[in-house]
Amino acid sequence: MLATSETIELLEQSEKLATMIMESETAENYQISLYKLRSNEFAQNKIRHFIKLKEQYDEVQRFGKYHPDYKNVMSQIRVAKREMDMDPLVTEFKKAENDLQDLLNEISTLIGGAVSKNIKVPSGNPFFDTMSSCSGGCGSGGSCGCSA
Repeated sequence: MLATSETIELLEQSEKLATMIMESETAENYQISLYKLRSNEFAQNKIRHFIKLKEQYDEVQRFGKYHPDYKNVMSQIRVAKREMDMDPLVTEFKKAENDLQDLLNEISTLIGGAVSKNIKVPSGNPFFDTMSSCSGGCGSGGSCGCSA
């Protein structure tokens, strides 16, 4: 790709947008909650315990209910997941993470919509996915209503 003045201007504008996002209240809340989560040893112990059990869970899943520790591991991982998810710092981080993801989804949808209303913007959010007239893609058996 040749570096034209238009390309350079687009790159500069995208850097400005990235800076604005990083300086936003949403991104700041995300960074603060991430720092609090990483610096709290009690929450980190819950996360480490869950990861350790997740490894056991993956091993048990290879054999399913025929594995000798199936019931024990399944029970332990449910308890550990619940304990981890109920931790206030984990909850705060997940909320901040979702808020930042929503902001990024909204921005990418606006940018994609400015280019074309038919552009596909992966968002992971059904609200934004249905904003396009062709949300299922052209491989959806014609149900999307687009003309390929």
